[in-house]
Amino acid sequence: MRRTVVALVAMTALVAACQQPAEAPVAEPAGADAPPPVMPADAPPQEEVDPAVAALPAGEPVPCRNQLGEAAAIRLVERCVQVSPASHPPCHPDNPCALIQGEIDRSCAMYKPGETRPAECGA
Repeated sequence: MRRTVVALVAMTALVAACQQPAEAPVAEPAGADAPPPVMPADAPPQEEVDPAVAALPAGEPVPCRNQLGEAAAIRLVERCVQVSPASHPPCHPDNPCALIQGEIDRSCAMYKPGETRPAECGA
């Protein structure tokens, strides 16, 4: 009899441990009603994202060679390579033209007034 009572208590404890706990209410993340962050006035300048690049379609991007044709895409890529200081610039005809042009614009904007800009920046 004693074994039966011990076995029933053990079995009840095992069954109770296997049951899922009741759903707890989901708490809102801290600061959900907080205002958006504001950039301090003394913060260093931030790099802006070109709206043309940010607005690329959600599907597969169209290569520049398909948008402009092979010859025009190669000319754009050559301009990009000439002005970009990046170690791995997006200067490739398989990238969207907006991305390549954005790199050219970004690179040319880095020159300060009075500095000599490459001729490719004016093209």
